[in-house]
Amino acid sequence: MADLNDIAVFVTVARYASFSRAAHSLGMPVSTVSRKVTSLEEQLGVTLLQRTTRKLSLTAQGRAYFDQCSEPLAHLMDAEQVLTETHRKPEGLLKISVPVIFGQEVFYEFVSAFLQTYPEIRIDLFVTNLFLDLIAENIDLGIRFGELKDSSIVAQRLGKSVRYLVATPDYMKGRALPSTPEDLKDHRCVLLNGRNGEAEWHLVSGRKSVRQQVSGPVSSRDFAAVSAFTYCGHGIGLLPSTYCEDEIRRGELIRLLPDWSSEEIFVHAVYPTRRFLPLRLQVFLEALKAWKTPLWLPLH
Repeated sequence: MADLNDIAVFVTVARYASFSRAAHSLGMPVSTVSRKVTSLEEQLGVTLLQRTTRKLSLTAQGRAYFDQCSEPLAHLMDAEQVLTETHRKPEGLLKISVPVIFGQEVFYEFVSAFLQTYPEIRIDLFVTNLFLDLIAENIDLGIRFGELKDSSIVAQRLGKSVRYLVATPDYMKGRALPSTPEDLKDHRCVLLNGRNGEAEWHLVSGRKSVRQQVSGPVSSRDFAAVSAFTYCGHGIGLLPSTYCEDEIRRGELIRLLPDWSSEEIFVHAVYPTRRFLPLRLQVFLEALKAWKTPLWLPLH
């Protein structure tokens, strides 16, 4: 019978379609990974992987072997981890990707409190609006706002966000208040992810829904920047309610078209697999779901 360790290495290489990524995941030298796969091929008497300088792919026999081995191997690994995790404290490295909106003190305080609770856990934090490939970048968990385009990842809803149309009293001075979404085309708007000074805003009011083209003097990929330019009076912003409700109450911002808002945008925690989760990831997910955060609204 083939060595289970060699089979496990082969399955990891097949999943990543890369010796170097598999080696990084397994914590082994690339040469060791390659040697184990070669040893398995010799034991079985077949070629499992087609190797070229540019690409690594499964042969027909390799695909059939992978399909038969990967799930039983996963169950064996899960069984082993279940036994070991029950006797261990949460520990190890968590690589986490969050959007730029999280790059503020309230989130850093949450991470700080989590690390104090679990001192054996280390966190490598990526603050970026790029949708990083969780598997390719070896990221344990990402937080994503809006529609999820990758159906292969696992997602848990954490909360939701809704955006309001707002402007400063100074900006509105001498300008007519918009009475319909179409009136926004006559105003300067502060844009998120605009192109050539233009963007499309999807607004809803009950069952009514419109997509309105808007334009303006400044655009950014970051809500903090969009909020700052809106607060400075450069135009109408479509801001998360958590960014502007206090300012609306204080009279520093005016909510425009109050019957209209963005559609509800869901916030998800995403991770590469629904198989057995490391204890460090389980406790971080639990902490996220329990967090009373101003960055999103509760689901209920």
